[in-house]
Amino acid sequence: MRALILALACSTLAPAAPHSFDVVVYGGTAGGVVAAVSAAREGLKTALLEPGQHVGGMVSGGLGWTDFGKKEVIGGYALEFYLRVGKHYGLPRYGQPIGWMHEPHVAEDIFREMLRESGVELFEHTRIRERDGARKSGTIVSEITVESGDTFTAKVFIDSSYEGDLMARSGITYTFGREGSAQYGETLAGVRDRTPLHQFLVDIPASEDKLLPEISTRKLPAPGTADKAVQSYNYRMCFSEVPENRVPFAKPAGYDPARYTLFARLLAARVAKEGKAPILNSVLKVDRIPNGKADVNNQGAFSTDFIGGSWDYPDATYARRAEIWKEHQAYQQGLFYFLATDPRVPEALQREMNLWGLCKDEFRDTGNWPNQLYVRESRRMVGEYVMIQKDLQTDLTKADPIGMGSYNSDSHNVERIVDEKGFARNEGDMQVGVKPYQIPYRIMLPKRAEATNVLVPVAFSASHVAYSSVRMEPQYMILGQAAGLAAKLAIGGGTSVQEIPVTKLVDGLKKQGAVMEYVPSPQNLGISLFDKLIRKP
Repeated sequence: MRALILALACSTLAPAAPHSFDVVVYGGTAGGVVAAVSAAREGLKTALLEPGQHVGGMVSGGLGWTDFGKKEVIGGYALEFYLRVGKHYGLPRYGQPIGWMHEPHVAEDIFREMLRESGVELFEHTRIRERDGARKSGTIVSEITVESGDTFTAKVFIDSSYEGDLMARSGITYTFGREGSAQYGETLAGVRDRTPLHQFLVDIPASEDKLLPEISTRKLPAPGTADKAVQSYNYRMCFSEVPENRVPFAKPAGYDPARYTLFARLLAARVAKEGKAPILNSVLKVDRIPNGKADVNNQGAFSTDFIGGSWDYPDATYARRAEIWKEHQAYQQGLFYFLATDPRVPEALQREMNLWGLCKDEFRDTGNWPNQLYVRESRRMVGEYVMIQKDLQTDLTKADPIGMGSYNSDSHNVERIVDEKGFARNEGDMQVGVKPYQIPYRIMLPKRAEATNVLVPVAFSASHVAYSSVRMEPQYMILGQAAGLAAKLAIGGGTSVQEIPVTKLVDGLKKQGAVMEYVPSPQNLGISLFDKLIRKP
């Protein structure tokens, strides 16, 4: 009987299967979806491998209030996505075809529609093997192996994961954390001096008889010092204010209100200083999106960012990363329950909090909780060209432009420390304006001696300072589009990704609607592009 059971069990396990494609894109982020769509539209047999069961990354994972910066720099397939959002919500009838704000499930539906229309083969629950996941022949990545044992060969691989796992498995040089100011001559690099935003604006003692929770014991190095600290992550929440679509904030397992003592003292100090209860939008960033919902993000000194909880993430094992996701969820669930129920929260603020809840019709398979942790920054490739601070501020044009960025340098706090006077203080925030700048193709390129058939449009080659601006989701999509076309040029020309004719890449992207010059005019938003860019099945 036992032998029969074992035989039956074995018969249900599918044998490892080989798969062969022109292009394999790893990571179903927004940048990964667009990279796959771009390659497939060029006639390449394309696969998209997604470790989980959702596509769109943060764009469908809670980030519904788009970080667009200057809207005029967003073109090509990224703009097509937002045009499709506008079409979904019927915006063209009002003379505005572009929808910059969207519900999470709408974004995922649109991404899946784009994948289907272009003929991309989607593999869900397909994660690269943690050990020996990539096989190389010289500088050619010839094959990757996923956890099921299946193998994928391709002429070009595109790593569009937030973590850069395919890149790392392929022996491509990477870094994480913060460079020192001296490394690239960046005034914003390394440990930050006192910063004014998302900061304690009232003095809160960090300890009484012992240090309060959520404060680090580390002695802060001098400003400008390099370290391996990682900016904070959170979940970008989707709240609903519609009673029939609202899920109340529940008490999470293991909840301890003492964890939020620093927050309670901050609220009390603000009431004393301001003479009134803080409004909800001063402790949570609540941005309204369609259908009575809101994208909820970090706001202020103590909010949804789990400061210090991200440091292990870039090089962590898969098991440890899963723990970090759960730790972030527990922190935020506790924060919301605290705001909704704790008697130390001012009554007016508590009433405002309880007007909201989780959305019944979002993230149905994860308990209405977002399915994607906001991994703002993880590994960063050190490739052919490292984009740095000057590329955002002074050296704005490039010989190999593939698109543009414009969002300010935006890095969230890294650590909550005790300052020299014994008060709680946040460290690491960076919010510095930039000028619209061109993004060079070279930041997707590994060093030639390391890999010649891999492109990295998400964990791209940039310093911590430069990454903080280019990391916005529309720019990931812009980079993804360029990666797909570059793969076509490399395969068609029988050359490495480093040796493709860049002028053909730039010209081809321009024909696809990519924006290479900032013109502050409505014409670049392209109402006329609506019919051109919305492709019929």
